[in-house]
Amino acid sequence: MKKRYWIMLAGFVLLLVAAWLIYWGMGKNTGYLWKFASVEKGEISTTVTATGTLSAVTTVQVGTQVSGTISKILVDFNDQVKKGEIIAVLDTIYLVASVRDAEASYHRNEIQVRQAKREFDRTKLLYEQKVVAEADYDLALTAYETAQSTLNSSEAALNRAKINLEYATIRSPISGVVVSRAIDVGQTVASSFNTPTLFTIAQDLTKMQVQASVDEADIGKINVDQPVVFTVDAYAGENFSGTVSQIRLLPTVVQNVVNYTVIIDVPNPDMKLLPGMTANITVTVEVVADVLKVPSVALRFTPPADYMGQADERTSGQADKRTSGRADE
Repeated sequence: MKKRYWIMLAGFVLLLVAAWLIYWGMGKNTGYLWKFASVEKGEISTTVTATGTLSAVTTVQVGTQVSGTISKILVDFNDQVKKGEIIAVLDTIYLVASVRDAEASYHRNEIQVRQAKREFDRTKLLYEQKVVAEADYDLALTAYETAQSTLNSSEAALNRAKINLEYATIRSPISGVVVSRAIDVGQTVASSFNTPTLFTIAQDLTKMQVQASVDEADIGKINVDQPVVFTVDAYAGENFSGTVSQIRLLPTVVQNVVNYTVIIDVPNPDMKLLPGMTANITVTVEVVADVLKVPSVALRFTPPADYMGQADERTSGQADKRTSGRADE
């Protein structure tokens, strides 16, 4: 019985302690930590913010003008190339056969021209001697001129076949860096009205540009040669600078908002900036110095609702006391 008694007593004490803690917690006033700021003199600036994408100033997509199978690839991603350097080679078996066929056709037409020339010379001699009729002379002349025309056509076909053979050796059109390779050895490429892209080459990554999208409400504040500061996520806390070089007149509509593309020239001597990075741009439009200023959050401050309720209760209590005092008098 004594053990059961002590257990009941301990439980009763715990209940009392819990009730006291709950009562003390509910009755405790919630404190507020207020942050104060003083009015001070300083500089205020008006800025325009936007986002854009970094890219090389000149990017060339290298394709092929002839169809065939890729037999050699001599460059890869990030390789430096020079203008005229061989970067890939197509299989030339079919193209070499086309050249030989065109050469044979050309030589055959040369023989026909010589034969037509001999026949024309004989007919001309006989015509001058009044041995053959003028119609025979005209036929011989026509045959000779036709043979010459056919020879010229076969010569053009031969040159075309040789050019196609040269096109099988794909060369870099500019000096730069290979940023994309879309083919592999053994892959078949077909030349058509839409030439397939084999490589993408950026000319000079030490000079880049940002294509920023600026809202129509802010585009009137942007001017050519305006300085720009921007950041990228890859280098947090580091600012990069550039200059507005072009404001394109073609608008783009995104979710019913009209935007204009602004081109910003950016130096990149350290090669930190890479194509495709997102740039967070800030353009300083106007700067006013030596003015009084306060934090903008102070102009939008709203006290918490529970604090305002306590203030109303205190005000109401003080008013009740003053009313009660007057009544006693």
